Amino acid sequence: MNTVITIGRQYGSAGREIGQKVAEYFDIKYYDKDLLTRAAKESGFCEEMIQNHDERPTNSFLYNLVMDTYSFGYNNSSFVDMPISHKVFLAQFDTIKKIADEGPCVIVGRCADYALADRANVIDLFIFGNEECKIKRVMELYGLTEAKAKDMMIKKDKQRQSYYNYYSSKKWGRADSYDLCINSSVLGVEGTVKLITQYVEDFEKKNYKKAAN
Repeated sequence: MNTVITIGRQYGSAGREIGQKVAEYFDIKYYDKDLLTRAAKESGFCEEMIQNHDERPTNSFLYNLVMDTYSFGYNNSSFVDMPISHKVFLAQFDTIKKIADEGPCVIVGRCADYALADRANVIDLFIFGNEECKIKRVMELYGLTEAKAKDMMIKKDKQRQSYYNYYSSKKWGRADSYDLCINSSVLGVEGTVKLITQYVEDFEKKNYKKAAN
């Protein structure tokens, strides 16, 4: 196993649970919120600050300047003057690359697919679901009314979409931004996990044959 799996997900689609089960199946590491802890440690930012800006959109500054700064490193003058939200993004971006260098794993959210776009051993997935199923899941998980669950779902997805579209050169949730998009409402959590593991195993076989030739 040499594959890094990135998972983008709609709120309530069970993307996190699916990612955990895929990681368990392959016996590889799983990164979600703990990625923030590591990014905080490695960047020197406090963890609370990184959590406050996690997958949240920003309206200030230009995307190009962010990427130019990433190319030049943390110590240049542009980085010093950069908004906190951009510094947090760069810290996460850097941590994602380091994590992928360490071996196969599952990384949920945080533009991981974009951070690793130049690597051949990465599979990018997007998990979505039917609105009714997602609302029901959010209601059960957090004990919310249907109206509150729907509001939370819409708000979270808007945040994720804005964040992804701002920092990456692709569109959140659009099929051509990923290798595989799956409606988890159709197969359920276990069925979706089974589909993903089969896909990854076939991907590994193909890459193994290519390397052997």
